[in-house]
Amino acid sequence: MSTAIQQAFLSTVFAAAAIAQVRFEDIVKGPGRDWLTVAGDYQGQRHSPLTQITTANAGSLVSKWVHHIPKANGLRTNPIVSNGVMYVTAPNEVRAIDTRSGRLIWAYKDPRAKKDDAVNRGAAILGDKVFFVTGDVHLVALDRRTGAALWSKKYGDTADGLFASCAPLAVGDKVIVGVAGGDTGIRGYLAAISATTGEEVWRTYTIPARGEPGSETWGKTIDFGGGGTWQSGTYDPETNTLFWPTGNAWPDFYGGDRPGDNLYTSSVLALDANTGKMKWYFQFTPHDVHDWDAQAWPVLMEIPWEGKPRKVVVHANRNGFLYVLDRQTGKYLRATKLVDLLDWATGIDAKGRPILVPGKDPTPSGNRACPGVRGATNWMSPSYNPATGLFYVVTLEQCDIFTSSTKEPEPKKNFSGGGAGPKPSEIGQFFLRAFDPKTGERKWEYPMTGPGESWAGTVSTAGGVIFFGDDDGHLVAVDGRNGRHLWHFYTGEGLTASPVTYLVDGKQQVAIASSTAIFAFGLHEPVAPVAVPKTVKTQ
Repeated sequence: MSTAIQQAFLSTVFAAAAIAQVRFEDIVKGPGRDWLTVAGDYQGQRHSPLTQITTANAGSLVSKWVHHIPKANGLRTNPIVSNGVMYVTAPNEVRAIDTRSGRLIWAYKDPRAKKDDAVNRGAAILGDKVFFVTGDVHLVALDRRTGAALWSKKYGDTADGLFASCAPLAVGDKVIVGVAGGDTGIRGYLAAISATTGEEVWRTYTIPARGEPGSETWGKTIDFGGGGTWQSGTYDPETNTLFWPTGNAWPDFYGGDRPGDNLYTSSVLALDANTGKMKWYFQFTPHDVHDWDAQAWPVLMEIPWEGKPRKVVVHANRNGFLYVLDRQTGKYLRATKLVDLLDWATGIDAKGRPILVPGKDPTPSGNRACPGVRGATNWMSPSYNPATGLFYVVTLEQCDIFTSSTKEPEPKKNFSGGGAGPKPSEIGQFFLRAFDPKTGERKWEYPMTGPGESWAGTVSTAGGVIFFGDDDGHLVAVDGRNGRHLWHFYTGEGLTASPVTYLVDGKQQVAIASSTAIFAFGLHEPVAPVAVPKTVKTQ
């Protein structure tokens, strides 16, 4: 494309965007025409008010465009959409795509970043900037109209065993970012960075330093205890509170060197967004030795509780339980089973601690436990429809053989203290399940076929449709009331991301990242017949 043509194209696409910046207040309002955060809203509900696609017409959805990303392999990105432009990420890369056609507007590949093997889960948008993290722990700000780099902030070091894969969260005038590497021995943390200057505003560690409150729950691995923060959190604008999940303790499968609960791993942290100060925490799996981190969405909602409305955090946890917590205090309210294959605990007690079944810890020779190491669910996105009152989550029924090793752990090395994996005859099965968060009751389920390898999640719509990626590489639409199948499309490859929905020129689209491409769908529009001129006979 020539420079003149490219500039004309950019001017057309961004004519509206140049006038209307993406304000913090716009993100607070939640999704509508646009999809402005990875979860669509700050609450993590992933529910769209759009109603054009319904349970009655979803069967007429057709492919609108496909955008292939060169050298992509296992895309994790959840697209951001603003003013007709979609922003997607790949490792160390952002692309702006025209939602009308799938045409590339601009692409930015960080020329400095060397770590290309770290996945990337998406971008954030605020004002006229797009933000994303590179694998080597930099937050980069781009001009969203041109893709020009504005600044880059290093907030961690790969020499410390860190890398980054999270989708940033833009809150007020800050961008919240996390770190990965908890399986190799790091000290996890969250950082808030100024969206304007790129300067770090605060940093909160997920592992206490020696002598700090909580340090008594550790042993000699406290300095490198894990607690990664690579999954995005949620946010309550009313109380200016972040809710962020934390990773597993390290070493993953051997806890002999870290006696105690190992705070604040496998937890959700409620933090003041201005200062990073912890308001409360709740630990789902104390002294975790099965790699059941809490890296799943803390979904914020208001539900009836004992006859009164109550603001809660609902968390579908990898350990097999669906938790409900009070949003203001972190008080444990209830937990119910996400999956049937759950044998490490008989339940959760009144204080929110698991009631353990003896003999389920990993051993050198291997010990079977359920759920498996991938968990009853994981970072695949759930959704919540206030109209149906149902919470939709992808679950995995699987058990694994867990092994442990007493080998001396070396921080920043690829050592997890053991391992886990299924028997060849027990690959597991995925289900999309609908739960009533008021009671924890399972209302319906949609069984999937496939190899047990999916990482795709869901999105809910006011049209009553739930879209999700299945284990066989299909984007599927079902009725949110009963799980009835409505439509599916085979992408031809595995799905490792979650769908989003938005408007293009007033018409609703649904998009999802496959392993190598972005697919977009919309309702079929009949084409008016073309008048064919009568044949004129000549002599």
